Amino acid sequence: MTTRRNFLKTTALGAAAAPLAAPALAQSTIKWRMQTYAGAALAAHVIDPAIEMFNKIAGDRMQIELFYADQLVPTGELFRAMQKGTIDAVQSDDDSMASPTEVTVFGGYFPFASRYSLDVPVLFNQYGLAEIWDEEYSAVGVKHISAGAWDPCHFATKDPINSLADLKGKRVFTFPTAGRFLSQFGVVPVSLPWEDIEVAVQTGELDGIAWSGITEDYTVGWADVTNYFLTNNISGAWAGSFFANMDRWNELPEDLQTLFRVCCDQSHYYRQWWYWGGEANLRVNGTKMQLTTIPDDDWAQVETAAIKFWDEIAAESPTKAKVVDIFRKYNADMQAAGRPYRYG
Repeated sequence: MTTRRNFLKTTALGAAAAPLAAPALAQSTIKWRMQTYAGAALAAHVIDPAIEMFNKIAGDRMQIELFYADQLVPTGELFRAMQKGTIDAVQSDDDSMASPTEVTVFGGYFPFASRYSLDVPVLFNQYGLAEIWDEEYSAVGVKHISAGAWDPCHFATKDPINSLADLKGKRVFTFPTAGRFLSQFGVVPVSLPWEDIEVAVQTGELDGIAWSGITEDYTVGWADVTNYFLTNNISGAWAGSFFANMDRWNELPEDLQTLFRVCCDQSHYYRQWWYWGGEANLRVNGTKMQLTTIPDDDWAQVETAAIKFWDEIAAESPTKAKVVDIFRKYNADMQAAGRPYRYG
């Protein structure tokens, strides 16, 4: 039987690892290598369409060779590889790629910073996060190009989760910051290569996954090895970005920089509707996972703990405090705005 893991190993052999076929190029063609955090099945949605569009429009002027999770370097080494110029560009969250910046902790799933996917672009483009990210990455030789939202963070588990107590002792694959937060509820965070997760659940090395919403569970195969989907989430949207080595970025003509930004925006837009519709559709019509819910009174303990977690992070540095203040201001504004921005 062909598994995703075997498929990735096969496609990673030699120069044929690139999932996008490259046309015959002129000698003057600018060539970039880019690696995404996503495996092949997920990348088909979160990055392939944007890079295909870029390559088609740029033609002989520039081509981007795209690699999937861990094909060139492990995800945790993506930042260093990009900073050194081993990789020209990256799609990831700050947390997963081990970025040495003050904003790393906020990448991926920062507990309850967002409730909906639209919160992320608004926070970056209207509430000032983009400027902070630009300053942080410029200081370390990396261009922060564009941030956007992915799916919410839910638990997919082999056993049902109906209370906070049910989380105790569960070995869960999740993001570093999410794991740090969830450990206070007895969750045991586990770090593994992305392509190993499905097998780890099958063999009992993992009890579950807190890395995505239900759309990804079905898309990448995790719904085939887990039985339950917890409707409570610790974040309404994963925050991730496109990055590039600063020197490589500065070498691009302005129109190619603009084209890359436009294709990033297309990617953000694609994910907005793909995840938003997918989350609802699979909750209602999906047949592989049974939905469970932790009661509101019980879950309120997690939301209260998140505010304390924010305070702990804010105390670590002035930059982190500035980001947390923006989260507080934004969420207060959304709460005051009322429905449909916030309910309850």
